[in-house]
Amino acid sequence: MRANTLVDRWVAEALARPIEILRGYRAVRLRPDAVAGLTVAVVAIPQSIAYASIAGLPPSYGLYAAAVAVIVGSLWGSSRYLSTGPTNAISILALSILAPLATIGSAEYLMAASLMAVMVGVFCVVFGFGGLGVLINFASRAVLLGFTAGAGVLIAGGQLKNLLRLEIPPSPHLWHTLSEVVGRIGESHPPSLLLGLGTMTAMVAIGRWRPRLPAALIALSGAGLLVAAVGVGRLGVAVVGEIPRELPQLSSFSLGWMWENDLIGALVTGSLAVAAMGLVEAVSIAREISRQSGERLDVNQELVGQGMANIAAGLFSGYACSGSFTRSAINFQSGARSQISGVFCGVFVIIGVLAFGPAAAFLPRAALAGMIMVIAYRMVDWHGVRRVVATSRSETGIMVATFGATLVFPLEFAVLAGVILSLGIYIYKSSLPTVHTVVPDPTFRHFVERDDAPCCPQLGVINIRGALFFGAASHVEDELLANYEANPGQGHLLLRMHGVHQCDLSGIDVLEGLVKLYRDGGGDVFLVQVRPEVRWVMRASGFEDLLGDANFLLQEDAIEWLFEHRIDPAVCVYECEHRVFAECQPLEKHPYDIRLPAFPARFRYPERQLSVPEFEDALKLNRRRDGLVVDVREEREYLTGHIPGAELMPLRHVIEDAERLPRDRPILLVCRSGRRSTRAMHWLIGLGFSEVANLKGGLLSWKAMGRPVEIE
Repeated sequence: MRANTLVDRWVAEALARPIEILRGYRAVRLRPDAVAGLTVAVVAIPQSIAYASIAGLPPSYGLYAAAVAVIVGSLWGSSRYLSTGPTNAISILALSILAPLATIGSAEYLMAASLMAVMVGVFCVVFGFGGLGVLINFASRAVLLGFTAGAGVLIAGGQLKNLLRLEIPPSPHLWHTLSEVVGRIGESHPPSLLLGLGTMTAMVAIGRWRPRLPAALIALSGAGLLVAAVGVGRLGVAVVGEIPRELPQLSSFSLGWMWENDLIGALVTGSLAVAAMGLVEAVSIAREISRQSGERLDVNQELVGQGMANIAAGLFSGYACSGSFTRSAINFQSGARSQISGVFCGVFVIIGVLAFGPAAAFLPRAALAGMIMVIAYRMVDWHGVRRVVATSRSETGIMVATFGATLVFPLEFAVLAGVILSLGIYIYKSSLPTVHTVVPDPTFRHFVERDDAPCCPQLGVINIRGALFFGAASHVEDELLANYEANPGQGHLLLRMHGVHQCDLSGIDVLEGLVKLYRDGGGDVFLVQVRPEVRWVMRASGFEDLLGDANFLLQEDAIEWLFEHRIDPAVCVYECEHRVFAECQPLEKHPYDIRLPAFPARFRYPERQLSVPEFEDALKLNRRRDGLVVDVREEREYLTGHIPGAELMPLRHVIEDAERLPRDRPILLVCRSGRRSTRAMHWLIGLGFSEVANLKGGLLSWKAMGRPVEIE
């Protein structure tokens, strides 16, 4: 009940957004908002005419959509700077969806365009009220880059017929338009081509000379003045035609005609694609500007604002809209203080329609085509494309696939396919935890991922980050097995589990198989930093009993404990050239002797592995029989403390000079943990020494029992 109340309250607040904006408005913001609104309107008027032409609609549809959508979108949206209205991407997408449904320019085509805008708005509002703004994150920027680049090519190709004044029926298919243009290139109209090229040149020159000036408006105005001065008849150019000097009129819809011609389904599918593309475009722009302005963006509220803007545009003789990056950036740079700047922009566009509508009778379509082609080129975000290519192969693949689909397939399919591909790659990546071998940094305080760093030949340390569940278990298993095969000498594995936030039985199966693999090879697996929720699964599944509580180590003591109990110092001294861990640093390094035996299993001679009390008894016997106590560690270790009466003979000397030892006297061997002395014992037994024994657990067990040591 409480949840329903909260939802109702949020919906009420979202719909009452204009009241909140007006209630908090201050008079000091009036002038900067009005200036910013006028500046944006100057750019919006020629752009809206151009975008309507791209969509196959009369100029009035673009202007009315620009006026109504920017007012409604500003009042119901979240961003202070986002300017809503016709855009190039939405316009080419609308043409692609509507052209197969009705004849371009017909009353049915206009009705379908307005109805689709209403449907787009309904989708956006439902998404916003449903809290689905998070889904925008799944449509990567690569989709937008690929689509806009492809749309730019389509737009430029579609304007060739207007630039050359060729009577070619409009088509959303690029290959069809290009083939028609090539086939009828001889019918081109030189004055139209010159007007178009002149407009393009003027736009580029003004943009470089005075970037702050409205280059498109100046270039179009100049072309219109030239046509008015010379005469339409004398030049023989096609013109836009007079725009009615009237306020936006309510649209009329014939749902019966739509139903009879089975167009509702196609409109719904197309509207969903337009909504997806428009939301990605609008939210991306709003976020980019919010990073510069520091304002907090409410994505769900922005979805409601875009929805209300599209519904209003569709009801008042307009078509589908979205956020415009150009106009939004101008709004921000012009010093807008609030959403009211968008209201001023819409009012100034309407004033422009009422005041200068008849002047469109002298606006040449070739000049408009030239302006559109410049805009189409600028649609391609070359910097963004280079960044995607340089940083991500998967994003590059999405971008290229969307670009190709935009040129080849219907645009609604291209957009939805790009979004679905982005979502699929996101799910794929999120289901693959990262598995990386890590080594200590130079200060030995932290573990770092360094693929080029040397690794310990006995102990592997691996970080796992992500969910260890059924969808990821196979990937994690493959990575761990690859590490096992790449490092055949590593008998022990330490898994750092702090990044594993979820684990199921599939993950447990992987860990159980790993433990069996290492233990069969005489090694073991150890875990550190296991989260409580993951530890609970391990306990409930029985894995904790299998691994043993002693194998769950503390992060701070793990390496030291492993060095004391599992790592063979003989390998460190004689076989390893690296000093990976801090514990390696004090160990002396000596050339490897090929005769040095591998560490054997202790159970081969269990009777010769003496506990501390047994070793003490053997010492007493040794004294009576003049036996030896031989410490096989290195000199530096020996000097820090040794068993009273023990003689130093490092393992390498035992291998080299074993014949110097007496065969008729008992020999007791000792080292730090019992591993080197065990190797020495097996070496001597192999040479025929019969009275040899070893201190089990080495000097560590001796000290643990409180026995004395001598320090040189």
